[in-house]
Amino acid sequence: MNRFQQEVEAAVDALLLQQVILYPTDTVWGLGCDAEAPPAVKQLYKLKNRPEGQPSIVLVADLAMLRRYAAQVPDELEELLANETRPTTYILPASRTVAPGLVAPDGTVGLRVVKDEFCFKVVRRLGHGLVSTSANKAGEPAPGVYTEIDAAILRGADHVVNWRQEDATRVAPSRVVRLGDGGKLEVVRE
Repeated sequence: MNRFQQEVEAAVDALLLQQVILYPTDTVWGLGCDAEAPPAVKQLYKLKNRPEGQPSIVLVADLAMLRRYAAQVPDELEELLANETRPTTYILPASRTVAPGLVAPDGTVGLRVVKDEFCFKVVRRLGHGLVSTSANKAGEPAPGVYTEIDAAILRGADHVVNWRQEDATRVAPSRVVRLGDGGKLEVVRE
């Protein structure tokens, strides 16, 4: 088994134990856990000092998995996903499958179909959505590269992924689109 596959398997093993992982995402370094494991979500928020009511997004492998966590999916979403040129988070009405701590006060959840190979393999192998929130304490800057991660976050994560730690490439935060009134998608953050 090559190093990449070993890192995927180790991350999935930790997630199956309802642990919090520190991992590279398609945008910034993130903290994550199984999106269907409420105790893991609570542990993740405790590590971040994140107040309730500020949910995190969920990375999914494909449109079918996105539908599992969204109570309503706009018809045009499949075409939009096929034509995306950068990571895009869709804020949609949440289904009952997603852990309650990930649902915003307005009943929505942020979902992103991940294109990054590492994240995709982890999500696909896990078979559930993967919580994704920046690897920083609440109110602090998000770490764009591994060397910017606070020591307390490094110590607090149950599992630290060893993939792409040396990568200094910076990526912009995801575009954010919300399902608005009348079922139309509206850009919240470009």
